[in-house]
Amino acid sequence: MKKLLILAFSLLLAACGQTDSRVASQSLATAADNFELNRRIVFYNGITADYILTIEGLCSKDDTSESRKLSITCKTGPNTFKRHLLGLSDNVTYFVEQLDAAPANVYRYRVVFKPSTILPDVEMK
Repeated sequence: MKKLLILAFSLLLAACGQTDSRVASQSLATAADNFELNRRIVFYNGITADYILTIEGLCSKDDTSESRKLSITCKTGPNTFKRHLLGLSDNVTYFVEQLDAAPANVYRYRVVFKPSTILPDVEMK
């Protein structure tokens, strides 16, 4: 019982440290990762001042990308996706722009449960 009380108190203190901007930012990041936000990703050459590539749509940036590689996945239909793998260099950078405003509630957080990721499809041959 004592351990449970300490755990509950620890969680309460951790929640108090969240600012409204962090909660809203995390909510928007979750929405983007679930292909709910329309975004524009632009790759820019800092030497020539040219845009090299622009990707627009319901896109998510893979946070596990390496420092010189970037993975962008875009939803193109109800069950269709396109994945773009891009290399970065010293003179090429990128920025991600959210094109539309989206609601974010700073008083509650989101939990996204996807049973299809827990129970994979099984192919029978």
